[in-house]
Amino acid sequence: MPRNQFQRMVFALLTVVVTVHAYVFYSLYVINGGTLMEVTGQPGVLAAIRAQGGVLLCGKMAPIWAVVLVEFCLAYLLECVMGSPLSFRLACRVFAPGQTHPVLFETAVICATVGLMCPAMSFLAAFLYYPYYAGFHVVTLLANWLKLVCFNFPFAFFTQLFFIQPLIRAAFKVLSRKDIAARAA
Repeated sequence: MPRNQFQRMVFALLTVVVTVHAYVFYSLYVINGGTLMEVTGQPGVLAAIRAQGGVLLCGKMAPIWAVVLVEFCLAYLLECVMGSPLSFRLACRVFAPGQTHPVLFETAVICATVGLMCPAMSFLAAFLYYPYYAGFHVVTLLANWLKLVCFNFPFAFFTQLFFIQPLIRAAFKVLSRKDIAARAA
């Protein structure tokens, strides 16, 4: 759908804004929510995060907004530099964009993006959320990374394919309808 570099950057921005919020919610509530409430004795996840002084980020407690901001910056940079360009090239290796049904080609791009971005962002998250207070060990980092990939990949695949990308594509069509109308005329 995006035709030029500016449109690609806007599309990536919209995607990352929705995706980062979804992953922070998923990570804090779904994966770690029970543990946070158990450790702090609080009845809810937000109360547990407040009770422990935030979320562990780079060995220090940080507020949730800081976690979202850090992940947003890293995800946007990674999406623009690696995710978008490489996923399109990977999809083009399998399908010819002009000769393949657009839904099939877009699905291939989404799958390639998830296949690239999930392990990359999980690796960055393994560094960001590493329990540095216990000392650093490469094997623990790799084990944490593998664990994050196993948790995140199914969530990433299904949310990107069935929720986030359809939502972003619909929003992008609304935002660029003048451009679409000008091309049609």
